[in-house]
Amino acid sequence: MKFYRFGNEKNPTIFLFPGTCCHWRANFGGVIPLLKDTFHVVCVSYDGFDETESTEFPDMLTETKKIERYIQKYFNGKICAAYGCSLGGSFVGLLIQREKIHIEHGMIGSSDLDQAGAFAAKLQARIAGPMIVKMLHGGKLPGFMEKRLEKKPEDEQEYYQKMLELFGIGSDRMSFVTKGSAYRQFYYDLITPLEENISISGTMIHCFYAEKMGEKYLRRYQQHFKNPDIRRHDMQHEELLICYPERWVQEVKDCCEAGAAYGK
Repeated sequence: MKFYRFGNEKNPTIFLFPGTCCHWRANFGGVIPLLKDTFHVVCVSYDGFDETESTEFPDMLTETKKIERYIQKYFNGKICAAYGCSLGGSFVGLLIQREKIHIEHGMIGSSDLDQAGAFAAKLQARIAGPMIVKMLHGGKLPGFMEKRLEKKPEDEQEYYQKMLELFGIGSDRMSFVTKGSAYRQFYYDLITPLEENISISGTMIHCFYAEKMGEKYLRRYQQHFKNPDIRRHDMQHEELLICYPERWVQEVKDCCEAGAAYGK
């Protein structure tokens, strides 16, 4: 696992957590320059998803403990904010509920927070894992997915193309990712439990709710977090981040200016 740091270390620290099988730079490279005037930015690069290492993704809790140790060592166990893109939202939730470190503002980036039993999770991972690895290694979508994408409305094409770039589609930059890393990241995200009604003194939870994903995701945010700050956007999954970076940065800044927890 690597931690990439940007900006003035005297500024409030924000951690950024990438999504499933995404490279940290593809996920956040466009917003880091916009954040670092206000924040000290730390971008996490998971085991198995950093080309500078020969590692494999172990499981969600092992990675969470590594992040906790890093925050304890370099930030005295306390940071201003953490934003989790998709899968990264699970890490934000786990870090908050475990209370080994303190995050003043936890931001859930239109994450699905999907969970399943071991059998169902294994079945899903065995289906999705090989397909994801083939996409990462070949840098292109399977034929049936390309045909499905072609049928999407014209005004949605830019969004889907940007989503594909997160996974390295169109290049070979993610060809180093192993089948084991993709499988375990997908599988352990499904089976690692996130508690209900999470409420930690001095922590605010901000959920970036992409309304086009559907109301069941709103219900999940309200299930897992007690009185979360719901930030509604008439958009699709992580569309705000990847298509409107300036608006996303302003939303993050607004979250960190909200509530009494900020600045303690």
